[in-house]
Amino acid sequence: MSRRGEAAALRASAETFFALGDETRLGIVARLCSGGPASIAGLTEGSGVTRQAVAKHLRLLEDAGLVAATRAGRESRWKLLPGGLDEARRQLDRISQQWDVALAKLKAFVEESTAK
Repeated sequence: MSRRGEAAALRASAETFFALGDETRLGIVARLCSGGPASIAGLTEGSGVTRQAVAKHLRLLEDAGLVAATRAGRESRWKLLPGGLDEARRQLDRISQQWDVALAKLKAFVEESTAK
């Protein structure tokens, strides 16, 4: 991946991590993941959060590319878009691999130092 492509992927992932960094938004994503598409009323039910607050959180999640709305009569039904989560997972995997390499180098250095 080019440096520009990598930088763009990191920016997109940063938006995703920011969006998921809020307990209410993470809860909305979890509900959509387990229950499928839902209306704002359905997402508000039992959450202890107002409809206006849920709508605001959904707009932020939508801006991050994590959810999308479709009209069903007079109401909108919100669904999860897994692509944003997939990209964030790829970034976490990349970071994990970098840590594995760094830890392997550290282990080799320590073993070499203690062997002397």
